[in-house]
Amino acid sequence: MEKKINHPLQKYFRGPINYTTCPGCGNGIISQAILWAIEDLAMDFDKFAFVSGIGCSGWIPSPSYNTDVLHVTHGRSIAFATGLKLATPNIKVIVTAGDGDTSAIGGNHFIHACRRNIDLTMICVNNQIYGMTGGQVAPSTPYHSKTTTTPYGSIERPFDLSQVAISAGATMVARWTTFQARQLRKSIAKAILHNGFSFIEIISQCPVQYGKVIGKRNNAVDMLMDYKNRSINVRKAKKLSPDEVKDKIVVGEFIEDKQVPELTQEVKRLRKEAVSRCQK
Repeated sequence: MEKKINHPLQKYFRGPINYTTCPGCGNGIISQAILWAIEDLAMDFDKFAFVSGIGCSGWIPSPSYNTDVLHVTHGRSIAFATGLKLATPNIKVIVTAGDGDTSAIGGNHFIHACRRNIDLTMICVNNQIYGMTGGQVAPSTPYHSKTTTTPYGSIERPFDLSQVAISAGATMVARWTTFQARQLRKSIAKAILHNGFSFIEIISQCPVQYGKVIGKRNNAVDMLMDYKNRSINVRKAKKLSPDEVKDKIVVGEFIEDKQVPELTQEVKRLRKEAVSRCQK
């Protein structure tokens, strides 16, 4: 007699767990890290809302998660999430977007959300390429990479997205790869509880498009092992020279500042002050 086994995270889905991602994609690892973080915190899933952009990572919560999900236009996920958070400050808003969605067309929304320190949890899936639309060069694609739109190699230096977030004022910033799934899960839980803008960058394998660029097409295992071998914790990286860190993936939690005022609380304070002045 066949025994039916239910996935422990099934309760967070509207129906069967059924992703349409490419074989070997890191989205499944990331989705589990998000949901396990919420499970670890024992928080009510109905108190969460997800906002996702256009791209591979946008399908992590949409349409599968059994809570409020906004699947919005390309580059505008943070803009929608900002409006949602200001309108309903008591809910936890999590944004899932890709590296291109975040740092190219959505770059201005990204840096200003960091600057404003609005209480959003930003999950940035960095697969270093535009994966869903053909493998074009992205702002995070490594220098000299040959992609669909850079057949002779990219001449543009890539963004370090975590450093951009720190420079722009994000108050919690961490980076992990999909290989460090347990550390990622813990950082996401910490980011959800953080009262301010938290940015979690995840270096994630795209074996179809970026795999082609680096000679590992359709080989997700090799890409994950490469992440393992090249990852170096930020504490150790600080003790090394730039040459020693070159070509490494610096991972860990970079910053957590609990002293910066959060935007929705500042808006609440300002409204209260304005009402008080009008009543005088």
